[in-house]
Amino acid sequence: MPDGIECPRCHAEVSGVQTWCRDCEREFDTWSRRHAADVIWAVLGGMVVVITAGMVLPILGVPWILSTTGAFAGFATILGIARWNKKRRRGQFLRGGSMPRAYVPEKT
Repeated sequence: MPDGIECPRCHAEVSGVQTWCRDCEREFDTWSRRHAADVIWAVLGGMVVVITAGMVLPILGVPWILSTTGAFAGFATILGIARWNKKRRRGQFLRGGSMPRAYVPEKT
């Protein structure tokens, strides 16, 4: 990325490969800790996939070698939900969702 890119949140100049400035990244980290329970949904989704593939499929007569892929599918589910959730939370942070009005920077 060329130099001179601006932070989409506060419009400060950002250098390197970062998309946000250091201050906005730090504020997002603090803000996102309030939503730490989001990991529960990712783990529950992965658990459902693993249980379905690992326990239900062999009962239905699917060969065990195919049902073992459920562990990989479960980890992929956890990763996918976590990425989707991170993207959703970053968008919410950029829009100023769930933040006191005094902390939302004004665009000039």
